[in-house]
Amino acid sequence: MNTNNERGRAYVICIGIYFIAKAVLNKIIGGGTGDIVYATFELIALFTGLQFINYVIAGLTAFIVLYYLKGNIANASQNFIYLAEGGIDIAVAVILVVNSNIRQHFTNKWSAIIKK
Repeated sequence: MNTNNERGRAYVICIGIYFIAKAVLNKIIGGGTGDIVYATFELIALFTGLQFINYVIAGLTAFIVLYYLKGNIANASQNFIYLAEGGIDIAVAVILVVNSNIRQHFTNKWSAIIKK
């Protein structure tokens, strides 16, 4: 896929690598392998630069943080890693939506995939 902004692509690759590193850490702590698979799909989706994927990934990331927030706060002394992770996830979601370089990266048309 083409990109209209190399810096935006570099940013989303870093974000995708963060997602995979987070999933590996969660696997070590006691999560499932599905997290690593999901993070890999996120990286691939971010790399494509297809229109609106950044909003979808940002929305899903924010939703997951909000879904687990109550339980993480209730047991904050044992879940401090998850709280920090949630804070980073919210920052990532905001960056995916606000950063102009990233927004310029997500300009590939869906019709380009359908035609091939």
